Amino acid sequence: HAGVDKVSFTGSSEVGKIIIGAARGNLKRVTLELGGKSPVIVFPDADIDKACDAIARGIFFNCGQSCVAGSRVFVHRSVYTRVVAGVAARAERLKVGPGIAPDTELGPLVSDEQQARVARYLGEGRAAGARTVTGGQLIEGPGYFVQPTVFADVQPGMSICTDEIFGPVLCVLPFETMDLDAIAALANDTAYGLSSYVWTRDLVTAHAMARRIKAGMVRINCVGVVDNAMPFGGYKQSGWGRENGLEGVEIFTEVKSVMLAT
Repeated sequence: HAGVDKVSFTGSSEVGKIIIGAARGNLKRVTLELGGKSPVIVFPDADIDKACDAIARGIFFNCGQSCVAGSRVFVHRSVYTRVVAGVAARAERLKVGPGIAPDTELGPLVSDEQQARVARYLGEGRAAGARTVTGGQLIEGPGYFVQPTVFADVQPGMSICTDEIFGPVLCVLPFETMDLDAIAALANDTAYGLSSYVWTRDLVTAHAMARRIKAGMVRINCVGVVDNAMPFGGYKQSGWGRENGLEGVEIFTEVKSVMLAT
C-alpha cells in the first residue's frame, strides 16, 4: 500500500525476503529481525557446570522456538564428553507438559506443522550419522510435544547443524584447536548471524572471539540477558537494522538537512 512508508517484521528469513519484494513499489523502509542458528563456544577453562545449565536453558527455553536459541555448541575436545553429558542430564530432568501447568518446564510446539518439521529434522540427523544422546522422539498424546534432544558427533554440513529448526534440538560439535580464527570460522559457518555465546574465564580470549564472530550480539558467560538500551539484531540472513537502543529509535526516523541563506 502506497500509504505505508515503513515495515518492521519479526519472523523467518523466508518471509522476510517476501516482504523485501513487496516493499519495492514505493521503496518502503524495511527492518527485519529474522532467523538464527546461534553458536555457543565452550573453551576448556570455562565454568563447565554453569555453562551446561545455560546451554540447556538457551536451547530449551520456549521449546526452542526462539530466534536467539544457542542451537550449535562447539566444545573443546578436552571437555567435550563432560559438556555433552551435562547438558543431556539437564534435558532429561525437564518436566514436559502443558504451558498452563505450574510445574511445566518445556511446553509444546506451536502447531502440528511445526512438530512435523522438527520430526523431519530429527530423522535427518539420525540418518546423517549424528548420535542421539537424549530425546529424539515425539511425545504421544494430545499436544505438539517433542522430547528435548541433544545430538553429538554432528558434522558441520548436516541439516540439523545448518538449518534453523526452531525446536528443542541441540547439536554439539568438538574442536581440537585453540586457534581463535579457526574456531570463529566454525561459528561463522552459517547463513545467519543473530546471537552468539562464549564461555571462558579468559577475558582476552572472550573479547578476541567477540571481534571475530559475525553476529549482532555476543554474550559472554551468560544467556538470556537482555538490556533494552542495547541494540538487538543480526548480520547476514538474520535481518536488517536493529531493535532497542538508540539504533532502534533512529530506524523509525528520516534524516533531514535544512540549509538557509540570508
